[in-house]
Amino acid sequence: MATLESKTIIIFGGSSGIGYAVAEACLLSRASLVIIASSNVDRVTTAVRRLQATGRGVGKVRGEVVDVRDHAALKEFVTGIGEVDHVVYTCGDPLKLLGFPDVDVESMKDVFDVRFWGVVVVAQNANIRAGGSLTITGGTAVIKPLKTWSILAGVAGAADSVTRGLAIDLAPIRVNSICAGLVKTELWKDMPEAEREKFYAEVAERLLVKHTAEPAEIAEAYLFAMKCAYITGQRIEVDGGYVLGA
Repeated sequence: MATLESKTIIIFGGSSGIGYAVAEACLLSRASLVIIASSNVDRVTTAVRRLQATGRGVGKVRGEVVDVRDHAALKEFVTGIGEVDHVVYTCGDPLKLLGFPDVDVESMKDVFDVRFWGVVVVAQNANIRAGGSLTITGGTAVIKPLKTWSILAGVAGAADSVTRGLAIDLAPIRVNSICAGLVKTELWKDMPEAEREKFYAEVAERLLVKHTAEPAEIAEAYLFAMKCAYITGQRIEVDGGYVLGA
């Protein structure tokens, strides 16, 4: 089986949630260097310490601070990193996009800076070695949005479409997106705990697998996208059967 041995991987949004789980999985798959990049220095420092403390894998971990909303700074950062083998982009703010039509459009425009334009800037400037890949993060709202999720569906759709365009423009570098279902991450931290647990349980009941995903389950899809040299331009759905469920 293929591993990530001797590979350098940078994970945007790697200090928490799915990104952190991907970082951990890369180390277990023998990556030589995993770089986690996020906008909060405390979260980055804590994540690096946690990964180092696990003692898993043989590779090194490095943390970097960058705000993907600042596209000039992001471009400088990406070009300064040098050559890498794989880039993973999992950045996303807590979901303020829900509640349509009672939403403030002006306050939501910066979400595209994180979830769409940040991806584009990274894709423009990353120096990815031959055989490498860029993996973007999307969600099931692009296929089956819930009520009041119209804007979130639009953002997810933009990331989904650009995956195929980038696969053509960056070839032979491979570009894929992971279409994640509901995952227990910090994305939902602003929801009151009781309401959040009720939401998890209600969604789980509609899933074919009957449980809500942990980040490590989703991380497996990113490993596949990195290691499989014959997949590009694809949306990989990891949703517990959500699209097929009731």
